[in-house]
Amino acid sequence: MTLVARYRKIRLVWADGGYSGRLVAWARKTLQLTLEIVKRSDDRSGFVVLPRRWVVERTLAWLMRSRRLARDYETLPASSEAVVLWSMTMLMGRRLARHRAREVSPPAAAA
Repeated sequence: MTLVARYRKIRLVWADGGYSGRLVAWARKTLQLTLEIVKRSDDRSGFVVLPRRWVVERTLAWLMRSRRLARDYETLPASSEAVVLWSMTMLMGRRLARHRAREVSPPAAAA
């Protein structure tokens, strides 16, 4: 199954400045994707927040909370994918449980 067939809803992809060049044209022609390059400004020094870069950094931070993903233990890409899915499932489960706990009101205290 190809990438385009599996992920039909993805239309825009952000990439680091290192991916500029022929990849932009290839993504447009082959994958029918808009590849937007997020570049750093050369006129500023030090830490600068880049647009949309925080999304990637935040997701990687969430994944690194899983101890098994903190190091490269996996030898097969399928194993790595399974651990990423497991990690994100745990994160989503915690969020859903927290949301559900807010919806359920605590029992009233007996008088």
